[in-house]
Amino acid sequence: MIAAESLTRKYGDFTAVSDVSFAIGSGEIVGLLGHNGAGKTTIMKMLTGYLEPTAGTVKINSINIEAEPEKAKSLIGYLPENCPIYTDMTVIDFLDYAAELRGVGEADRPAALRRAIEATGLAEKATAPISSLSRGYRQRVGVAQAILHKPKIVILDEPTNGLDPSQIKHMRSLIKSLTENATVILSTHILQEVQAICDRVIIVNRGKLAIDSKLAELSLKQRIRLTTNGELDRISAIVNGHDSNLGVEALASDNGRHSYGIAINGHNPSDLAPKIARLINDNGLDLIALHPEHGDLETVFAEITSSESSREAAHA
Repeated sequence: MIAAESLTRKYGDFTAVSDVSFAIGSGEIVGLLGHNGAGKTTIMKMLTGYLEPTAGTVKINSINIEAEPEKAKSLIGYLPENCPIYTDMTVIDFLDYAAELRGVGEADRPAALRRAIEATGLAEKATAPISSLSRGYRQRVGVAQAILHKPKIVILDEPTNGLDPSQIKHMRSLIKSLTENATVILSTHILQEVQAICDRVIIVNRGKLAIDSKLAELSLKQRIRLTTNGELDRISAIVNGHDSNLGVEALASDNGRHSYGIAINGHNPSDLAPKIARLINDNGLDLIALHPEHGDLETVFAEITSSESSREAAHA
């Protein structure tokens, strides 16, 4: 349904998004995760055609959004981060106006409004002025306008931002229900939102694609985490000298202590760990820490951001 190829967006000398590519299939619910300022909103604006990429292409259901913007945009429902709605209108009037803008025919509009209002739990607020609504209900109105025209793709930017726990619970249920008829992309900087709702995660860090993986696949990954005083080149040579199938990845560095992830690639971690320990000691290095790890979203996200910080510190 969605294909992003080498997306890049520059503002003068600043590159907000750099060479990002991914594809999302029909019916998926994907979390676009990253710290504030990572480039998530810029990517979403390019996916929706709101912002033109400096380089790269976006295709919606094989339609190039730059070449045929109206045709591509007709398949998309979009909730921007700040939920722009007209607070001087009532809920029903605003949604009727939004439906007209979306090209929903006058004869079809009542059914479309009823469907969106029912899906978002807005029946009791339908005639209320939007200015009188809580933040949670305003977010519901934002989602309602995004799904009025039965879009094939729903893109939600920080949909639970500022909501209380009960409102977050309702919003999560609503987002999950959307996948019955649409592909959903959820942008957030909150790990719990992705874990609670999504099947797949795309992590963006400083404008670059850091990881694209099914959440279930992350939990299956096993490795050994090693902390020592050895530099990457030396640790790689030591480990690969023992077994060339073992991969070594730099994770973090702090005051001469370097942490590495050693992919076990089929080895039993209980058998491999003492061998790694002996190798480190035999080569005259300090063994500061060594333990098996199972992959999870929190660990992966922390490593991606800490690795980037370590690289920046090394070049400072």
